[in-house]
Amino acid sequence: MAKAVKEVSIDEIIKKLKNNEPSPVYILHGEEPYYIDEISDYIETHLLSETEKSFNQTILYGKEVDVYSIINAARRYPMMSERQLVMVKEAQNLKEVEKLLPYLENPLASTIFVLCYKYKKMDGRSKMLKLAKEKYVVFESTPIPDYKLLAWIENYCKSKKILIQPLACSMLTDFLGNDLSKIVNEIDKVLINIKDHHEITSQHIEKYVGISREFNTFELQNAIGAGNFFKAQKIIQYFASNPKENSIIPVLSSLYNFFGKLLAIHNSKDYSENNIAKVAGVHPFFVKEYIKASQQYPLEKCIRIIGYIHEFDLKSKGIGSTDISDGSLLKELVFMIMKL
Repeated sequence: MAKAVKEVSIDEIIKKLKNNEPSPVYILHGEEPYYIDEISDYIETHLLSETEKSFNQTILYGKEVDVYSIINAARRYPMMSERQLVMVKEAQNLKEVEKLLPYLENPLASTIFVLCYKYKKMDGRSKMLKLAKEKYVVFESTPIPDYKLLAWIENYCKSKKILIQPLACSMLTDFLGNDLSKIVNEIDKVLINIKDHHEITSQHIEKYVGISREFNTFELQNAIGAGNFFKAQKIIQYFASNPKENSIIPVLSSLYNFFGKLLAIHNSKDYSENNIAKVAGVHPFFVKEYIKASQQYPLEKCIRIIGYIHEFDLKSKGIGSTDISDGSLLKELVFMIMKL
């Protein structure tokens, strides 16, 4: 039986697999699906040879299978192979998952069993999870905090041997949030189209991802932060003209995060560039914009604006509002923010 691994990293898991030291059981769970997919895809691709996969690789799905069928599959012996793989994807949809405990107490040595429990954590009080943490490999996949997201994208691009401009990074996070799978898919799509380039630029993001460099929520927050009412209204007008591509929800979320960062800067009472980059979790490239915005919107204004955003979030959901278009709501909100 493989040695127990606690709080193991994705790199450690892959390294042991490469060294032909798999654990009999892997439980991959958590809110961030990207890392769960990375590990499970690696196991599915590399654990068995193509010849072995025909008889010894069983991929099951939580919605389509019951616990007893999973255990029966895991207790089968491999055919013409040292081991077999039994993987359960979308295990968050599996009923009575705790009934897998007897198998984990006595797993078959020739079976590598992988449970992929996505979009939420498993109950930390469960006997099954406690046992797995003691004896096998448990990996909890947690979302990347917003303040680490730009660095994560830069590191991912470095792993692909390409640089990325800070503005291009911000356009991606502004458009896609912290959904790592979507971010990686879009970066990979860009890379296919710019094979001869050494850096991903904002022009590449605009062309291959479909995000306007001039009319996006990142540029809207910059216009508001700089007190440029004309530019802010121009962007809002563009959003109103393209409602399908510019939902009000991510715009409100972006503005909430922006003013939340300004609030954190004011509360820190340290307006040095290094502190602003740290507190706001932004690339040093954008620090001057936050300095300007913090001057434009002091603490009291930030508090009031966050209240406005909350109010308009409720209105966008039909609470306390008549039938007003998202474009009209955004125009009113931006006007209220910038007239303070």
